[in-house]
This record gives sequence, structure tokens and C-alpha cells, in this order.
Amino acid sequence: MLERLDLIEKRYQEIQKLLIDPSVISNINKSKELSIELSSIEDTVLCYQKYKSVLADLESATEMLKDSELHDFALEEINRLNEEKQKLESELEVLLIPKDKNDLKNVIMEIRGAAGGDEGNIFAGDLFRMYEKYCLKHGFQIEILNAMEGTSGGYTLIEFMVKGKNVYSKLKYESGSHRVQRVPVTEANGRIQTSTATVLVMPEPDSLDFQLNMDEIRIDITRSSGCGGQGVNTTDSAVRLTHIPTGIVVYSQTERSQIKNKEKGLKILEARVFDLKNREREEKLGNERRSKIGTGDRSEKIRTYNYPQNRVTDHRIGFTTKQLDKVMDGDLDEIIEALITEDQKRKLAGV
Repeated sequence: MLERLDLIEKRYQEIQKLLIDPSVISNINKSKELSIELSSIEDTVLCYQKYKSVLADLESATEMLKDSELHDFALEEINRLNEEKQKLESELEVLLIPKDKNDLKNVIMEIRGAAGGDEGNIFAGDLFRMYEKYCLKHGFQIEILNAMEGTSGGYTLIEFMVKGKNVYSKLKYESGSHRVQRVPVTEANGRIQTSTATVLVMPEPDSLDFQLNMDEIRIDITRSSGCGGQGVNTTDSAVRLTHIPTGIVVYSQTERSQIKNKEKGLKILEARVFDLKNREREEKLGNERRSKIGTGDRSEKIRTYNYPQNRVTDHRIGFTTKQLDKVMDGDLDEIIEALITEDQKRKLAGV
């Protein structure tokens, strides 16, 4: 482990020197690539430097044992430093787990109302507000890229970008089918109904990862559709983008400008194609995909929100909390941390 840490620290120092090299500064792509690499190993290097400092202090404290007047103090220091040493070793083990190269990226999320008709759309709206509040608490920024409102509220579809530090590392576990059990506002007889909404989380690709070939995209201009009212655009500014090699279709209509709708649609399309290529790569690797918490597929049932019992259960790791009200208010940290911890356990165990 120490040999690996020495190599990482050496690489960290090497990158720092490269980033002030005029030839690198003038190369935007190279500079960006190195900055991302530096950021990805910085926590590991800082923890390792702290660990080495503790080892040096332990050595000094051991020397103090030879002095009869300092013997008791030295023993206390050795016990304290050994505890800190063990704690730092555990942290370093986790930091040395192979990282998802997308963890530092922003994300594009898609939420769709699924089973349950109007109630599924209303629940999709509830999930969007839950993520919106979570992002606000963590200082993440949200930009709505596309939205189609349901006739009774919520959304049949909403697509949005989340920007911030390590966003994908936090939200990547949210992909899948989310199930709600409650009495819908549309239910006259007070019966509990089960409905679902699906969530898809995709890392935002950058130019270093992937770029769309515009020759492979068909662009159609259409009239916006919606539920009526002043918000519906009556001009031909909605854009439908089709990626011909994969058949992926994106529809963008939130803006009154055709150009802006095209820009937002291209962001979504690029993320979808990049996500598809990532999935294909993982399927070829096999073990990496099997070790994941969940498949990341939209069809996989990952979580149930039970309103009568104020309970949320994540089925992938058997985690349950009786604080659904807080979860829907954006307090997702306990669930997300449990998922991250389980993911780290599996990787440490080499599952």
C-alpha cells in the first residue's frame, strides 16, 4: 500500500509542476485533463501526508520512552497516535479503491411518471422537488433542460442538469424505478395505491470523453405541446433530435427560442449516447457491472416510499428509515451514505 501511495504522491507533485509549465497552460485540453487528475488524487495525497506525519511523531514518542521523566507522557502519546494511525490506514484503504472516472462530473437527470397514470406523474414531480431540495442543501445548481407537465400536476417527463463538486459520486445510485404507496389526491375512496416514477442519472460528458458527430444527428423542428395555458409555445420552436446510429430520440421544448431548445436537446442527447457507451463498456468488463449496487437500469425497482408508515426502503441494500417526510424534504444524506458505504465494502472485498 505504501508503495502505491508513494507513486501517487510523486504523480501529484509532477502534475503540480506541469500545470505551471507554459506549454501546458497554452494547451486547454491538456491543462483540463491534468487538473481533473490532480483533483481525483488530492484527497489521497493529503491523507497520506498526514499519515506520514503521524508515523514520524510515533517514532519521536518511542524515543521519548527512554527518558524516565517523559515516559508516562510518551505512553499516552503513543496510544493516541496509534489510534490515529489505524484511523488513517482505514481512510487510505477506502481512498485507494479504484474510482469511477465519472465521479467528479456534473449529471443530467431524467424523471418520468410511469405506472399509476396521473399519480405516477404527480410522484415524478415530488421526486424532482426532493432532488431540488437536496441540491440546494449541498450547494449544487439545477438547470431544467426539458419538462412536460402532467394534466393533474407533476411531470410526465422532466430532464435537468445538476452542477457541483462530485455530483455524480452522490447521485449515481438514484437510477431506477421509485415506487410510492399512498392515497392519491385523485382517489375518491381513500384507497392506498402503488405508483411508480423512473429516474435516470447520466454523467455529463466533456470533450475529453466524447463528442457527438453532428452528421449522425437528424434535427426536426416541431410545435411545442403541453397542457394548455400561456406557458405553451405556439411557434415552431420545439426541436426533436435523433441519433441515427443508436436510435436515441430527444425532444426539447422549454424555450421559446429554437436555438436554445437545440442547445439543451444536444446536451441531453450527448449524455444519453455517452451513458449508453459506458453501459456497453461495463457489459464487456462484466465484473465491474456485477459489483455495482444495482444495475443502473431504469426498470430496476430500487426504492419504496410508503406514506402511511412514513417509511423509505432501499431494496438494493435492505436499508430502511422511518423519516420519509425528511427524505422528501431533501434529506437524502443517510440513504446516499449507506449506499456509498456498501459500495466501498463490496469493492474492498473484491466482490
